[in-house]
Amino acid sequence: YRFFGEPVVEACVENGASCIDISGEPQFLEGMYLKYNEKAAEKGVYVVGSCGFDSIPADMGVLYTRDKLQGTLTAVESFLTVKSGPEGARIHDGTWKSAVYGFMDQDNLRKLRKKIGYAPVPVVGAKLKRRGLVFYNREFRQYSMPFMGSDVSVVKRSQRYLYTEFQETPVQYGAYVNIGGLGSVIKLMFAGILFLLLVKFSFGRKLLIKYPEFFSAGRFTKKGPTQKQIDGTSFTMTFFGEGYSEGQDPQNGKPNVKICTEVKAPEPGYVTTSVLMVQAALSLLEDAACLPKQGGVYSPGAAFSKTKLIDRLNKHGVEFSVISKPEV
Repeated sequence: YRFFGEPVVEACVENGASCIDISGEPQFLEGMYLKYNEKAAEKGVYVVGSCGFDSIPADMGVLYTRDKLQGTLTAVESFLTVKSGPEGARIHDGTWKSAVYGFMDQDNLRKLRKKIGYAPVPVVGAKLKRRGLVFYNREFRQYSMPFMGSDVSVVKRSQRYLYTEFQETPVQYGAYVNIGGLGSVIKLMFAGILFLLLVKFSFGRKLLIKYPEFFSAGRFTKKGPTQKQIDGTSFTMTFFGEGYSEGQDPQNGKPNVKICTEVKAPEPGYVTTSVLMVQAALSLLEDAACLPKQGGVYSPGAAFSKTKLIDRLNKHGVEFSVISKPEV
């Protein structure tokens, strides 16, 4: 999307067509907001980015958790678990390239955000603590680390919009991924250090892009997954939410209510992303009365918070459910 996405957005806005994409690149997504939000609003068209695995499960999962809590949700942490069959799991190197260019260009992303001039969102309730780089997760009995995708930035945009437009309580959000036992941690740390060293230099980036399989320990390949690997892979995203019961003031005292929800679905990159994209498009077409009043460039949570998108997804194998009901 960084190199080829903008002409599509521009053509859609110029010609009055709404558009969705499955980008997981914050710089592209927020760059399109800066350049085309006002034009899209004038034309009455909706440009909704990140309508794939990045980042509908996270963005709509936070809203689902909020709606299922009896009270005020103030913070959520999500944990992604990917399960693979005997053939293992593979990811196409397009995602790898996005990561290489994303890490390379972090300074420009900061500059872009300064240009946009995002209004600060207040922290309501107890401040969500950031966890360490790697930590043992008792709930899953394995190690976890921060999720490096675009989920946090997308959820933040949605929460900012819902707070600004509807004065809804903004939810703090942290995203993590479960990585397995100690052996997986050591492998990942070694690969991560190598990646961060190489991505700083032009020569290093060329190596990373040319040999994704070698530098990712076989996880990313130019061919992508086989059909057997796709069939054997699934994921669960578990959300741990906390907040304040009805009648409790979130500005006073500690959170006194918790909830756990999850999104469960087939292989994320091909199967689930296709479902998410198609159902998002149908929501855009068929739930028009529930979309934001005017066109613009939106994140999924901002565009679809009042639509039937979650109901549509539940009917097509992307299941949103409550694991433990709100407990005071």
